[in-house]
Amino acid sequence: MGTFGRRLLLAVDAKGYGGVDVLTQRQLQEAIQLLLGESAAAAGLARERWETQVGGDSVFAVLPEGASEPDLVDTFMRHLDAGLRAFNHGRLPEARLRLRAAVHFGTASPAANGFEGRAPVEIGRMLDSAVLKSALAAAPDACLALAVSSTVFNDVIREAYTTIRAQEFREVRIAEKEYAGRAWIRVPGYDVHALDLSGAAEAPSVGGTARSGADGGGADDGASGGGEAPDVRPPSAPTAPGDTVVQVFPGTVHAPGAVFGISK
Repeated sequence: MGTFGRRLLLAVDAKGYGGVDVLTQRQLQEAIQLLLGESAAAAGLARERWETQVGGDSVFAVLPEGASEPDLVDTFMRHLDAGLRAFNHGRLPEARLRLRAAVHFGTASPAANGFEGRAPVEIGRMLDSAVLKSALAAAPDACLALAVSSTVFNDVIREAYTTIRAQEFREVRIAEKEYAGRAWIRVPGYDVHALDLSGAAEAPSVGGTARSGADGGGADDGASGGGEAPDVRPPSAPTAPGDTVVQVFPGTVHAPGAVFGISK
């Protein structure tokens, strides 16, 4: 039987890395390691205690037990974004370092070739999701696009344990390979709700406000796709021609002289 444990996970990946020359790739790799270290130090996250898997332009890290989720989502990400902007200053657009990042908290245990458990799979799907890639592509001056799982959003951001407001995140659907769930994305410096995500799957919202996920539809819904909420027509949407409108009034209605109907 494997060892059970819940851990804080971070994953990052660079945009456009494969399209640059070897010298630029080396510079980007060095910058990723430097900026992660500086950001971790600023957030008090003890980078030397991270268990990491590195793949050129990508890093997957399992943080030690007790690592602060608010510090990773808030202080760490603010310093990472600032460091990316400083690094990119004066560089040609094609040589800039732009990162996608994902944060999750869930089951992850050491295994023969890394870590096993649901959380490493789920964070990988969030990081590589079409919707997160679309968010970074739709914000050309942004250096960072962040996705957090429903667990992190509901327990940390929605409960106001960070200085980042919940309204700065946009709830989206993710359907990658065998995984289907929800995540919340943020692009520093941009109104993420105004970004064109080019048809990438989004979670339905009510009145233009992202749902909190408290209804049970979160990124932890599982790989089967169960628990996904159906598409919902926004309350302000007009009734399409040919639609049948039925109004149900539970109980007894007392409305002397009232007329109920639809005026065309």
